Amino acid sequence: MSYALPERLVNGISFTTDPFPRPSSTYYPPTTTVQSTAPATSGVINSVLETEGRPSVQPFPTPTAEKVTGLHVWSTLNVSHASVQPLTSSRANFTVHSWKRRAAKQAMLDQTEVFQPLATGPPPSQITSRSDHPAPRLNIAPQSTPLSTNKFYANLFLGSQGQGVWTHPYSLAWSKGTQNAQSWGMAISHIDADQRVFGPRNSNISGSPVQYYINPVGIQSIILSAIELGTSTVLTTDSLQAFSANANLLPHPGSPYKITFPLVQGMGFVTGRYTNLQPAIQSSVFFRSASSAAASANGIFKYQITLVDGKSWLLYAIPTNGQDPQLTLVSNTLLRGVPNWSGSIQVAKNPADSSGEYIYDNAAGVYPVGASLTASTFGQTGTYQFQWEKAGLTGRNAPQLLMFALPHHVESFAGPTPFAKTSLRLQTTTKGVSTGVVADRWTLVEANLPIDMAFAPWNGSLPQGSRSARTLSPAAVSIINTVAASEIQQDMNNQTNLDSMYFSGKALSKFAALIYTVHEMCGEPDLARLGLGQLKIAFARFATNQQIHPLVYDSAWKGIVSSGTYTTGDAGQDFGNTYYNDHHFHYGYFIHAASIIAYLDPPWLQLNKEWVNTLVRDAANPSTEDPYFPFSRMFDWYHGHSWAKGLFESADSKDEESSSEDAMFAYAIKMWGRATGDRSMEARGNLMLAVLARTLRNYFLLQEGNANHPPEFTPNKVTGILFDNKVDATTYFGTNLEYVHGIHMLPLLPYSSLTRPAPFVSQEWSLFFDSSGPDPATNVQGGWKGILYANLALIDPKRSWEFFAQKEFDMRWIDGGASRTWYLAFAAGE
Repeated sequence: MSYALPERLVNGISFTTDPFPRPSSTYYPPTTTVQSTAPATSGVINSVLETEGRPSVQPFPTPTAEKVTGLHVWSTLNVSHASVQPLTSSRANFTVHSWKRRAAKQAMLDQTEVFQPLATGPPPSQITSRSDHPAPRLNIAPQSTPLSTNKFYANLFLGSQGQGVWTHPYSLAWSKGTQNAQSWGMAISHIDADQRVFGPRNSNISGSPVQYYINPVGIQSIILSAIELGTSTVLTTDSLQAFSANANLLPHPGSPYKITFPLVQGMGFVTGRYTNLQPAIQSSVFFRSASSAAASANGIFKYQITLVDGKSWLLYAIPTNGQDPQLTLVSNTLLRGVPNWSGSIQVAKNPADSSGEYIYDNAAGVYPVGASLTASTFGQTGTYQFQWEKAGLTGRNAPQLLMFALPHHVESFAGPTPFAKTSLRLQTTTKGVSTGVVADRWTLVEANLPIDMAFAPWNGSLPQGSRSARTLSPAAVSIINTVAASEIQQDMNNQTNLDSMYFSGKALSKFAALIYTVHEMCGEPDLARLGLGQLKIAFARFATNQQIHPLVYDSAWKGIVSSGTYTTGDAGQDFGNTYYNDHHFHYGYFIHAASIIAYLDPPWLQLNKEWVNTLVRDAANPSTEDPYFPFSRMFDWYHGHSWAKGLFESADSKDEESSSEDAMFAYAIKMWGRATGDRSMEARGNLMLAVLARTLRNYFLLQEGNANHPPEFTPNKVTGILFDNKVDATTYFGTNLEYVHGIHMLPLLPYSSLTRPAPFVSQEWSLFFDSSGPDPATNVQGGWKGILYANLALIDPKRSWEFFAQKEFDMRWIDGGASRTWYLAFAAGE
């Protein structure tokens, strides 16, 4: 496809003369100004795990240690789908409705818009408001919409403001007078695969993978700056949205002159908009040469730049009034322009010689400044679209945007978008190779939404209509009921009345799944009623905000946070909840528990709907019309997964540890949407689950043949912790293999067979947890043992059942966030 452009207008001015009045030529640094220092090509490696706000605590509430004996073993059972029996017990005093069948049928018939406002009013009155959040808002301009706390640009307003932000494939960081160039501009970096640094190898694992790989930070390849920027320079931000933000560098506070950097995920160029400043294009890697060259359109001034590391970059200057910037190479660190210049300067790395230059030439002059997201579902198909908002050259002849797509985007492209792909490829830091796409809109499709998934065990490998197992054989029911009779008598008040939203939510969720199993799958309404009454009492403590650390509405950053840090002064209290860490994990468990309670007791719904919806709005607000919460705080629709890190500065930017709890949150809002009759929310949960199934396969769960991570790392099979800039096969609470893998398993719920496909689980089990592996499940202790064997049900339900049904079962193998009852039902249902 050709992207050649005809002559066009620039800000309404027609340029018909040669944009380069002087002859094209190549410039070299004057030998008299070459600095004696070496080029800064290696960067900095941060191999230490940053743990601020991350206490070294295992993700388990207090476990129980009860023992149930006298159980039968597997040999007496047949729990395959073919042998399930109809459930004939009565549902006395329960008003369960048939919304599952109705909802699934409706989803097949109608198109549903995914992003509809949930609410736009203030949080419920029991949640008080306060404005004194301990994380200061550094130089953020006032804006009419809530800004997000967990997006890629957070380092711009946290801590030193000097750590990087990753738009992929580029990263940017405020230079702050450092390195050879001693610049105060915005440094741009792109890291190739051969620049990665690898950690030590683990010879205990087949293939001896490295523990981590890291991309060096602080390589200032190109710096967009101005002569006026110096020690008084300030960095401000504005227009902070879900996919974009403006970073501004001012010579001093309040200056009317500035460079504005519109930062948008996936942007093809890094663009600086200059207002009446003298451009200073700098490099701490050192310039080898800079050549002026003819651009593809009048009014654009083009330069070809080669650095001493051999990398090629392109620069395009688009003045607002036609003024030639007259960039002159005055040293090996500085290309200097003319004073009082206004316009845009765009830079891009060119890995592809003339073919790459052709693509860049014909996309120069426009740049993204934001994005809007729309989505809808129809039957099992979900479609979502990014509409990129652009600025720069205007008119019918203006080029379309060059953006970079990640591997999961390319897999999902539909409609005209696949035809907009180019041959341009750039490595990303932790998401494989990105692909250049020339289009103002992307269309992506997920064709297998899990619309028939509900609360019962679900097997995604089976045909539609037979994937959910609500009923079990009488023999299985008998054994499960024996276990449930003991577990349902546990002290729900004691296990849920904790100083942690995370641990309390896990306990509520576990009891809800237990009660569902007893009532729906085992036909014991009286036993279920006993547990449901206690569960509602335990839940009410939180819905009335009378827990140990009540929730508050933070009007500074606009979200629902624990008051724990306000009370204790500990930023790591409850895993950093007050600083917006892990809200999708913490609140997802509450939403899941509420979904089951509402299903079993519909009148309960109206008394608790607003409180639960408030948790949804905090973590996954679906609308930009809501003035109290940002759009999609946790889930990053560009990356296709959530980021767990909140308001903590980080050298490697955002991270996600538990991919399975990310999926749990999507599942929870799907089921809450179904329980409340909110078809838009249910559709959103279905779409998020389908997207997560794709991104987890690409980036977190590393099946054989994964090409998005280096082969030195992929034998680890899981990422451990995935950062924007590095991947480390560890956890925040330890390095045991059951920790590193188990954090990507828990909790085991119906969505698990969708997001943890059987081929991956089979490879992982045989390589790590089988008898010949480095960490045999038989030797694992505590709750991790139960997690491993529950996960085994995804590929070997018979063996999983035998483990949980054994006569001398040790309840210490069940962590405080799970129940043996549900694990038995999960194995029987699979």
